[in-house]
Amino acid sequence: MVLSGPDLVRRRGLRQMRMVALSLLVLAAVIYVLTLHHEGGWAYVNAASEAAMVGALADWFAVTALFRRPLGLPIPHTAIVPTRKDSLAESLEQFVTENFLSEEVVGEKMRTAEVSRRAGEWLAAGNHAERIVEEGVRTIGAALPKLGDDDVTAFVRGSLLPRFAEEPLSPIAGHFLGSVVDDGAHHALLDLLMVEAYDWLAENRELLADVVGPRAPRWSPRWVDSIVIDRIHREALSWLAAVRDDQQHPARKAIDRLLLQLAEDLQHDPEMMDRFEAFKRRMLSHPDMGHSLTAVWDAVRTALIDAIGDPEGPLRLRATQTIKDLGKRLQTDEVLIAKIDTRAAEAVGYVVRTYGTEIVSIISDTIERWDGREAADRIELHVGRDLQFIRINGTVVGALVGLTIHTLSQLL
Repeated sequence: MVLSGPDLVRRRGLRQMRMVALSLLVLAAVIYVLTLHHEGGWAYVNAASEAAMVGALADWFAVTALFRRPLGLPIPHTAIVPTRKDSLAESLEQFVTENFLSEEVVGEKMRTAEVSRRAGEWLAAGNHAERIVEEGVRTIGAALPKLGDDDVTAFVRGSLLPRFAEEPLSPIAGHFLGSVVDDGAHHALLDLLMVEAYDWLAENRELLADVVGPRAPRWSPRWVDSIVIDRIHREALSWLAAVRDDQQHPARKAIDRLLLQLAEDLQHDPEMMDRFEAFKRRMLSHPDMGHSLTAVWDAVRTALIDAIGDPEGPLRLRATQTIKDLGKRLQTDEVLIAKIDTRAAEAVGYVVRTYGTEIVSIISDTIERWDGREAADRIELHVGRDLQFIRINGTVVGALVGLTIHTLSQLL
């Protein structure tokens, strides 16, 4: 058995205590021999030393029988640890499960340990927030370059796109669209579209003429067609300018109603929902979709690597400040503290309830793999030194009891 540093210290302590216990036994034997057949007070000393030897030998036998056979004799119920290590391991496992690793005990300990408050104090103290960000940056910086485009493309095509194709997204899209319209978040996009549409039409009068001109009557003179096209161009620009500049324009209201109706249909109209899902599947099955998402990921990855690589960059500074703010909240926000402590207790309780048996089985599995002799040696290293006090106490108590019995015998 290979011993670690702490085990070597334990073995030295065990040997020292064995020597002390043995020395007391030898001392009792010497005193017994020297006082044998003496009268008077020496008879009391002789009786005490005789009882001390009996107590020392009895307790030596009891302690030794735990780990090996005394004097190598095949005495029944000796060498208990080597011969019954498996049953002892199972009993220890059951004891730990029932008294320590139960959901109630662990959950109560988690609720009273103030885990969140201690975590908040640690996060807010010193440079712990900077250390967390630094370790996170180091981990992310090492992991991101290893995610090659081929791996991302395989994941997108093999897992992500099929999952999206199977998952109904129409209700989600409808709810999102409705929320955007209710909040007016789409107005900025509409403003941009109106500005771009106005500028484009203002610069492409000839394109409008190419579209409208061929539809004019054959008998219409060209100068009349030109006047009509100019009028259409001016009216279209005027209408676009009005929609662009007037936030309450009827066209804007109509677009809002159209988008709200579309959001409602995406959530409740079966025909619209089927059309949306069919469109989604066509888009996701397009050959270039995987490469497009991979290109997006590559751009995001490059930007992220650049951002976390700057020690004074806004991303790292913001992350550090966010962690510090969280640490302060975990010390003062009682609602947040109670919520986190409750969730932590529930999480640990779930782990204990679900995997407690497997966790505790480490005890029996490990001991069962040990050889019987090895198991006895390991256990004796940890508890043997204290067990030697039993031998010492047996020697002392035996001497006192022998002295008492001899004294009572003389009195009677």
